[in-house]
Amino acid sequence: MSTLINEHVWHNAIEKLTPEEKHILINKGTERPFSSALVFNKEDGIYKCKLCGSHLFASKSKFESHSGWPSFDDAINEAVREIPDKDGVRTEIVCAKCGGHLGHVFKGEGMTAKNTRYCVNSLSLNFDKQNANTPNEKEAYFAGGCFWGVEYYLEKLDGVKDVVSGYMGGVKENPTYKDVSSGNTGHLEVVKVIYDPAKISYETLAKAFFEIHDPTQTNGQGPDVGEQYLSAVFTSDEKEKEIINNLIDILKQKDYKVATKVYDIKPFYEAEDYHQDYYTKHNKIPYCHGYIKKF
Repeated sequence: MSTLINEHVWHNAIEKLTPEEKHILINKGTERPFSSALVFNKEDGIYKCKLCGSHLFASKSKFESHSGWPSFDDAINEAVREIPDKDGVRTEIVCAKCGGHLGHVFKGEGMTAKNTRYCVNSLSLNFDKQNANTPNEKEAYFAGGCFWGVEYYLEKLDGVKDVVSGYMGGVKENPTYKDVSSGNTGHLEVVKVIYDPAKISYETLAKAFFEIHDPTQTNGQGPDVGEQYLSAVFTSDEKEKEIINNLIDILKQKDYKVATKVYDIKPFYEAEDYHQDYYTKHNKIPYCHGYIKKF
């Protein structure tokens, strides 16, 4: 069994597998070539891990390799891990989330322009026709002190399309900067990150967020003190919440006394125009944010 699989967490999922599927996903077996209809499937959709449901491959990356197994020349960003095979020659591929065995990856064959072939066992996959296209735009919400600095660093990440400064978490509708600065509305200075999940994952964004501010400060960020400058993440679903809590646990294990709060998403109110891209407009760099590697 892959060391990445938490047997307690995935017990029910593993029990639902057929003996043949367990042989592939857990014991790293190989199915017979041309034994599944997925080899010839040309429908639009998403190929997902049969064990945990993670999105692994988009149909647009599938091609006919005549090998007898589904072949893809690309994987969804950070969905698949490559590890040396025990045979010392090949490179195994596993689901990045649960560690389930998928198959092997081969490079340099020249079959497509990307020169890569992910050779995947059909029994490792489920095909979702209803989810024909991966979303090319998602949103994430982070509060890490003055939104000028958070915006400055996050918008430099590859895969981030835009970062918008604004307010979230309070009770007043359409608050102004003056309202929020009073400390009476309950709002935090928040950035909305618009990103392409095919190029950058939510976890990568979250790691960057924790590395560009001090998540241990309890009264603000740097010299900016006040409730509107507290550290927080507003999550859209349970998956995002799990990612953030896992990262916080990692930081705590490294002796960071994390003060970051995790909240459910609330209405976001865009800040005034003069707050947007502040440091870029004024040709300055942040005075209370900077990058420190923590992961």
